Amino acid sequence: MGLRLKARGQAVAGGQIRTRRSPPRPRPSGISGQLRSKFGNRRWLVTWHLCQGSGISGQSRDLTGIESMDQCRHTLEQHNWNIEAAVQDRLNEQEGVPSVFNPPPSRPLQVNTADHRIYSYVVSRPQPRASYLLGLLGWGYYLIMVPFRFTYYTLLDIFRFAVRFIRPDPRSRVTDPVGDIVSFIHMFEEKYGRIHPVFYQGTYSQALNDAKRELRFLLVYLHGDDHQDSDEFCRNTLCAPEVITLINTRMLFWACSTNKPEGYRVSQALRENTYPFLAMIMLKDRRMTVVGRLEGLIQPDDLINQLTFIMDANQTYLVSERLEREERNQTQVLRQQQDEAYLASLRADQEKERKKKEERERKKRREEEVQQQKLAEERRRQTLQEEKVRKSECLPPEPHPDDPESVKIIFKLPNDSRVERRFHFTQSLTVIHDFLFSLKESPEKFQIEANFPRRVLPCLPTEEWPNPPTLQEAGLSHTEVLFVQDLTDD
Repeated sequence: MGLRLKARGQAVAGGQIRTRRSPPRPRPSGISGQLRSKFGNRRWLVTWHLCQGSGISGQSRDLTGIESMDQCRHTLEQHNWNIEAAVQDRLNEQEGVPSVFNPPPSRPLQVNTADHRIYSYVVSRPQPRASYLLGLLGWGYYLIMVPFRFTYYTLLDIFRFAVRFIRPDPRSRVTDPVGDIVSFIHMFEEKYGRIHPVFYQGTYSQALNDAKRELRFLLVYLHGDDHQDSDEFCRNTLCAPEVITLINTRMLFWACSTNKPEGYRVSQALRENTYPFLAMIMLKDRRMTVVGRLEGLIQPDDLINQLTFIMDANQTYLVSERLEREERNQTQVLRQQQDEAYLASLRADQEKERKKKEERERKKRREEEVQQQKLAEERRRQTLQEEKVRKSECLPPEPHPDDPESVKIIFKLPNDSRVERRFHFTQSLTVIHDFLFSLKESPEKFQIEANFPRRVLPCLPTEEWPNPPTLQEAGLSHTEVLFVQDLTDD
C-alpha cells in the first residue's frame, strides 16, 4: 500500500480555510523494519535486495546499478519509501529520460501550533506496477484525453446542476436528524456487531455543543456505504479493541452515513475527498474547528498513532481553554460573591435606614400623639371650665339664713377643704351636684355621700332614680355634713 501525506484544511462549517503541515510518520528502526512495515514480506525482500550494497546479487546490480547502501537509502527517502517509484526513477536516470515518478524533494511536513492549520493524513490505494514504456504510453494517453475529459466533465457538471435545479437531492432536506443517527447505529450493529466505539446518539450540532461544553475532542466519522474500503475499515479498524479503548476514553465519537440527510449535511460542511473519512474537531480560539483529517483505509495501529498525534499537538489549546474557563468561572464566582456581599451590605444599610425611619416615624407619631393629647386635654379643660361656669350661672340663688325651708350643708372636699352653702328643701339633689361641680376645687367626677346613715345621694339621673329626689325627700335635715368622694381615677 502506498502512503502519502498532504496538507489541507477547513473550518467546521463554511469557515476560513486553514492548513497545517503534518510531521512525517515515525518509521520502525532499521531499513528492514521500515520496508517490512510498509510493503509486506514479499516487497520487503525485493527492496532489501535493492539496498544490499556490495553484497547484492548480479541480477539486482544489473537492474539498478546501485552499489552504495547510503545511496540506496537516500533514493528510497526521496521517494517516500515507494519501491515502484524508486526503481522506475533509477531506470529512467540510467536511460537519460526525465523522471516521471520523482517529484522535487519537499521539506518534511511539521505541525506548527502557532498558526491555525489542520493536520491531514491521506492513505491512497496501492497502484499497479508499471514499466517505463507503459508509463510513457499512459502519459501520452492522458495528454490526448485531456480535452475530451474536460468537455465530458464540464457537460456532466452542467447536466447534474440542471437535474439538481429541477429535482433537488432529497438528502438536502433534514427532517429527522436523530432518526438518521439511530438508523445508522442499528445498521452498523447489524452488519459489524455490537462491539464498537460508543456512538454519540444525537445530532451533529448537539455533539459539537457537548464537546464545546465539556472541552473534549470530537471525532466525526462519515460512512460511505458504496465505497469499497468502508466495510474493511469498520470491521478491522474501527472495531479493533485498542481503537475502541482510545476513542471511548479520550473523545466523543459521532458517526453517520452520507446517504442519510444528516450525514449528507455534515459531508457538505466538511467536504471529504474519499472514504473512510475521519475529522477531529475541538474548541480552538473559542470556536469549534477541524484540527485533523484522516482519509482512506487506515490500519488500527496507524489510526491510533495519528489520533494520538493530533490530540497531543492540540492538547495545549484545550488546557488553555480550561484555564481560561476556570479563570472566567472564578472571576464570575468572585464577582457573584462581591455582588452578594454588596447586596448584603446594601440590605443591611437599607434595614438600618428603615429602622431609623421607623424610629423617626414612631417618635413623630408619639410627639403628635402627645401634642394631640395636650390639645385634647386643653380642650377638655376648657370645656370643663366652660361647663362649670355655665353650671354656676344656672344655680338658683342661695336662700336667706332665716328661711325656715332652707338647709345648711357643709361639704368636705377631697382636698380636706370645706365649703358651706344653703339650699331649699324643695330643690333637687341635682342642684347640690351642680354647685359642687362649679367649684374650682371640686374634682371632675365625684359622688356625694351622707354619713348618718352612710349612703350615696342620687344626685344624677339613674335607672333607679330617673328623676333625682329633693333634699327633703332625701331625708336631709336643716344642717348636714356631706362628703365629696373623688371618682376621677375610677
